[in-house]
Amino acid sequence: MKDEAHTNFPDDAAGRDVEWDNDLKQDEISDILGFDLSAEEGEDRSGLRALINSAFVSHRRMPMLDVVFDRAARQMTTSLRHLTNDNAEVALDDVSALRFGEFIQSVPSPSIIGVMRVDALSNYCLIAVDGPLVFSIVDLLLGGRRGGSVLNVENRGFTQIEIGLIEKVLILLAEDFAKAFSPVSDLSFALERMETTPRFAAIAQDASVCALAKFRIEVEDRGGRAAVLFPHATLEPIQKILRREFISEACAGEDAWRDALVAGVSASRVDLKAVIAEKEMSIAALAQLKKGDTIEFGAATGETAEIRAGTLPLARGRVGRQADAIALQLTADTAHALSEIDGKAAQE
Repeated sequence: MKDEAHTNFPDDAAGRDVEWDNDLKQDEISDILGFDLSAEEGEDRSGLRALINSAFVSHRRMPMLDVVFDRAARQMTTSLRHLTNDNAEVALDDVSALRFGEFIQSVPSPSIIGVMRVDALSNYCLIAVDGPLVFSIVDLLLGGRRGGSVLNVENRGFTQIEIGLIEKVLILLAEDFAKAFSPVSDLSFALERMETTPRFAAIAQDASVCALAKFRIEVEDRGGRAAVLFPHATLEPIQKILRREFISEACAGEDAWRDALVAGVSASRVDLKAVIAEKEMSIAALAQLKKGDTIEFGAATGETAEIRAGTLPLARGRVGRQADAIALQLTADTAHALSEIDGKAAQE
């Protein structure tokens, strides 16, 4: 006798069609997909977005980047205080990793995006400032009320005067980031152009992974937010340094090793030889030489000799005599001799 498994269904279930609830709310769709651009960075994500983000190269693999952004916040605080003659505070809100396309979609409107060229890295980065920050700084620079309340500006575009004033602010922020990166690498940031439409500020593919730093800027109880975006491709040349834990590890250790190497090389002994003349001979002619034979050398041009360390020429000089010793008066130093040899090698 076999045991049979039975499942109890309602009597009328067999004759009914399955009903689907198609009236999903936007919040429920966001929960399923996990794409909520308004969510604060650092919150736990779920759904498809969590699955996609699992392939990210997290900025935590570059801890020095957090240090650089923190230094930039302090530099920006000082610069904005000097620019506005008011109390300014810049705080680093968050450093995260995201895809470039997601950043472009999340830029609020209106905003100004500065496209910065980083010559040393042969690539670009972005500095974006939102509308409230733009209007607050412009109002202060044009002599607006001090210590006033938060500006209530309608959602409109920017005038040429406002864009011109913010251009100076972006150039100032670019200099601050150059100073912030100085312990890591000698970089210079140049403002190439400004865009008010985010899609025109494309410097990478939508799927490219980027490091994003968000700053909260307050000037006299007013202000807004700024964001700096570095594609990982831009940071690739200095990624090895950014993976270090401390600034001292990034620069002081290399300087100590360089100084020790220079001191060791300078104290090393080198055997020198002076070559007055040279002659090329075949192996057959060399094999026929016997005791008593004379080898003739062509007279050196101007009776010059070459000083060598092994096969490396170091200097040239004129041949002379001092008492019973042969002397050389240097006529070409090491750099000049090496440059001539490099030039001949390039021609060959």
